[in-house]
Order: sequence, then C-alpha cells, then structure tokens
Amino acid sequence: MKKHIISGLAAISMLAFTSSAAAAEGVHTVKNGESLWDIGKANSVSVLDLMKKNGLKSHEIHPGQTISLPERDVSEEDKALLAKLVQAEAKGEPYAGKVAVATVVLNRVDSDEFPDSVKEVVYEVSNGHYAFSPVQNGEINNSPSDESKKAVEEALAFRGQGQGSLFFYNPDTSSSSWITSTDTVLTIGNHVFAK
Repeated sequence: MKKHIISGLAAISMLAFTSSAAAAEGVHTVKNGESLWDIGKANSVSVLDLMKKNGLKSHEIHPGQTISLPERDVSEEDKALLAKLVQAEAKGEPYAGKVAVATVVLNRVDSDEFPDSVKEVVYEVSNGHYAFSPVQNGEINNSPSDESKKAVEEALAFRGQGQGSLFFYNPDTSSSSWITSTDTVLTIGNHVFAK
C-alpha cells in the first residue's frame, strides 16, 4: 500500500513538474479578439520578438493559435524601477511621452554604447553625472502611477520599432549644450527625443 501511495505521489509530482515546465516554456493560446500587441503587453515582450520566435511574417494571428513566448530579459524588479523613472521624468507629460521615456531606456539597454540592463542604465554615472536627474535628487524612490506602469508595458511591447531615441531633454530647462547638439527624432509634450 505504501508503494502505491509513493508511486501515486511520484506520478502527481511528475505531472505537476511537466505542466509547470510547459508554463515556463512560455506558450500562449490566442483568445478571440487578441492581437500580438495585446500578447506582448501582457507578457512584457516585444511584438518583434514574438514574430521572430514564431516565424510570423505579419501581425495576423487567429483564436486558438499557439504562440511561443520569447524569454523576458526585463525582470519584474527592472519593470518597477523603469516605472519609477518614467513617473519621475515624465510626470505631467502626455501618455505617449511616458512610453517614449521608457523606450529611451530600453533603446539604451539594446545599444552597444550603454550598459546592458535597465538597472545599470538607470543608475549609470558618466563623467561624474547621473544619466537621469531623478536618481540624483531622489525622485526615483517615489511610487509610480498606474499610467507609468502601463507605459512601461507598452514600451516593452513596442521595443525595437521606434526611431532609436537614446536621449530626451526639456529644451526649456536643459543647460547642456551637448544634449541640444544631438539629432532630434521627435518632440512629445515638453520633451525632445534625440539620438
């Protein structure tokens, strides 16, 4: 009897391990009305990575279709930090400006010119100066709004599709002549985004 109980427990453990391994592989079944954009935002992965991972040539997907999710390279901790930075840097800016601020950080992570993680980019010190003033003045420690958190999810889904902005600044308050010499990509609200 003990053998049967142990065998049954072993079988249940194997079944639990198998189903958790399947979940860890990151498989998503498309629901009715769902888009790659929705899946990307919900899973903190870029639409481009979703397409690449699944060999998709277009954004067309169908209910019931199985989509493999790429591995996330941004942790929950990094997402929370990025949302705090977005809140501190883009408080009072339009939603698109919040997404663009998060996108700048992700573009830096993807660039060979900057550190390779969100945390390293946010806390980077170059020539004795913090890359982002909220790190220096402590505003990075404030809680982010739901809108800032949502902007981070959107930036993660949008990752790799923008115009490659690596910098942003407010021309009315910036005292750096170097930053104003960068190539402007777009302006959203009070921020100029550049590379």
